[in-house]
Amino acid sequence: MEQLYKFIEEKIAVAGYKGVVSGQEIYDEICDEIEEKENGSYIFMSKKEDDVFFEYQIDVMDDNFNLSYIDINTPQGKIHVDFDEK
Repeated sequence: MEQLYKFIEEKIAVAGYKGVVSGQEIYDEICDEIEEKENGSYIFMSKKEDDVFFEYQIDVMDDNFNLSYIDINTPQGKIHVDFDEK
């Protein structure tokens, strides 16, 4: 799991976000949000700081989920982190 957490953190950093992020916190937050959800695509928002919020696009499937993207909304603008991009 540590590799997954690090992957999330690295993708966000490469996209240009300079704030502190925890891949484990993001993963855990997503798991909490999708618990009991039916299969389908969902958008979740999470306030990280007073002026920063993350928007997650997640596809929920029977036994797992796919994090498609995170949009990080800051006072300086939006940072798009595409997890489906190869």
